[in-house]
Amino acid sequence: MSKPGAKAAPFGMWERAVAGRYLRARRQDAGVALISILAFLGIGAAVLVLIVVMSVMNGFRTELLDKILGFNGHMYVVGELPLSNDRIDATVKRIRAVPGVVQVTPMIEGQVMIVGQGQRAAAFVRGVGRKDVEATPLVSKTIKQGGSLDGYGQGEFGGDLILLGDRLALQLGVGPGDAVTLIAPSSAPSAFGISVNQKDYTVGGVFSVGMSEYDQAFAYMPLEQAQLFFGKEGGVDVIEIKVDDPDSAPALKSLIRQAAGPGASVSDWTEKNQSFFNALQVERTVMRFILFCIVIIAAINIVSGLIMLVKNKSRDIAILRTMGATKNSVLRIFFMAGASVGVAGTLAGLVIGVLFCMNIQHIQAFVEWATGTSVFNADVYFLTHIPARIEWSEVALIVGVSLLVSFIATLPPALRAASLDPVEALRYE
Repeated sequence: MSKPGAKAAPFGMWERAVAGRYLRARRQDAGVALISILAFLGIGAAVLVLIVVMSVMNGFRTELLDKILGFNGHMYVVGELPLSNDRIDATVKRIRAVPGVVQVTPMIEGQVMIVGQGQRAAAFVRGVGRKDVEATPLVSKTIKQGGSLDGYGQGEFGGDLILLGDRLALQLGVGPGDAVTLIAPSSAPSAFGISVNQKDYTVGGVFSVGMSEYDQAFAYMPLEQAQLFFGKEGGVDVIEIKVDDPDSAPALKSLIRQAAGPGASVSDWTEKNQSFFNALQVERTVMRFILFCIVIIAAINIVSGLIMLVKNKSRDIAILRTMGATKNSVLRIFFMAGASVGVAGTLAGLVIGVLFCMNIQHIQAFVEWATGTSVFNADVYFLTHIPARIEWSEVALIVGVSLLVSFIATLPPALRAASLDPVEALRYE
């Protein structure tokens, strides 16, 4: 128990008790209570939406990056001299020796028309060896039941087994063991004009990358068979390179170019997808700014509620001042009354937002089951599910900004309460 005349500690028990009493609405303060509830809901909703939207955008970017870099290479080498028939093996060997390189894939790429079960679709064919397919987990580890890599790359000129993306196979109405026909323009024109190559193949397996752009447009063929089908005669179109750290690809370009030899042209994934990821970054920045503005708008309700509270409690403030309460005590009381709404709303939004992000796929499944519609169309959004990746540093920033805005919003009405003259306040009471 404090001694008589002892100065009360800032934010002490009696100040918290008075602030809490003011927050508990009476009949005459019903308007203040309603505004406080609206402020609580507004700040909570703003924090919730900020966390969910930014986490989904982070997850979307991460998923796309993982799919793109997992399915494609990090660097590419092209050039007639280093990719000539008698130099490919030596070029590949030199590139593999570069520090940081984990996979080097000689590849043939071509566009074909695939016909199966009376349906047809355009597709890109990648001719790669079996070891390189096995070293690409997004393909080799996602082959659906009923198919496998058994027999891929085996037989004369690599055999006739190919792999299809699941959406491409669905469009053609085929599965493992079914026959398809590949049609492509011939590289050697005939006396009657441009001829076509046409050959029957067997679907050895169906893979699912989880990104519709790849699952509906790509097929894999053994490298030797692709050389035969596209008339490359032992050559390749490109050497695809993967490194242990994709972010280091631009710095390794000079070493790769040197290893590839004269006439080599080297590019990396940042150049190939630069406009796409720049657009994502701009969208993310603008969205963050807009949502932070929502937090500021929600905090305005705190100002409105406190102004009404100060007006309704002017007599109480005067009595407190005549009883010895200092201006700073009154300032702290109303600061706590307003800040409590912001803190409570921020914490509620934080908890609900994090739980929402952690269970977003279950929520998506429930909504799709309840409505009978797809809320995340893979044809539009490229991915098959809503991704969410919580970055705790960003969550801390959101919470910090929300609390800061709430604290700043309480200061003007709290300062007005502290500057209230008790004599003027009691004159008309």
